[in-house]
Amino acid sequence: MKNEYIPQLSEIRQVIRHTNLEYTFRMAWGGPVKPGQFFELSLPKYGEAPISVSGIGKGTVDFTIRRVGKVTDEIFENYAGDSLYLRGPYGNGFDLDNYRGKELTVIAGGTGLSPVKGVVDYFAGHPEECRSCTLIAGFKSPADVLFREDFAFWKDRIRVIQTVDSAPEGYEGPVGMVTKYVPGLTFENPENAAFICVGPPVMIKFTVQEILKLGIREEQIWISHERKMCCGLGKCGHCRIGSTYVCLDGPVFNYTEGKNLVD
Repeated sequence: MKNEYIPQLSEIRQVIRHTNLEYTFRMAWGGPVKPGQFFELSLPKYGEAPISVSGIGKGTVDFTIRRVGKVTDEIFENYAGDSLYLRGPYGNGFDLDNYRGKELTVIAGGTGLSPVKGVVDYFAGHPEECRSCTLIAGFKSPADVLFREDFAFWKDRIRVIQTVDSAPEGYEGPVGMVTKYVPGLTFENPENAAFICVGPPVMIKFTVQEILKLGIREEQIWISHERKMCCGLGKCGHCRIGSTYVCLDGPVFNYTEGKNLVD
């Protein structure tokens, strides 16, 4: 009988630096995985941390990690050729079938782009599978932008609005919160529109308000619920909200359900 709590050793294939605090670790992984799922990454003596999948490759899986505590501090001391422990994947992830043939808009704030990046990667690589695809991604400043090489590829394949909250004088790109760019969205058929919104809870709240003003129905919106995971198996109850276990039932929810997940 398999013990779900025992992690497996995985080699670091590549480390990609985005900012001083955010790196992507490309790990060896041969099992099934979906965008929006998460793994528990661990190091002996230091503990484990839940990290969302930010990319899926042939025999690899990416984790974009922000240096914020004891475990992530120690992870940042590892390099290509070293190994980390993984267990997972956990959660439901994004079902790509919900967005095929749709006029899809992905709205992400900061590191919230990580869990939905796999969806953007997929439809940028297969634009014929959706009616259209738009990405609105917001960061605090130009220095905080993640996935710069990916943005260069995406901009050639889908519509991209890459904005920053504030910028120094002379900056030529879009400036403003992601909510600033929602009212300008148009659709061939609003009934065929689909939205994914990922980021801090306050960003999701106000972004969804703007989306609904476009005449979009709640059931056309999906969110990824940010909440500290521990066991990933629904045993510890750390992520429980009411009768919902975010690590099992989510972290991806249709907004009709996700809007009710309030502590």
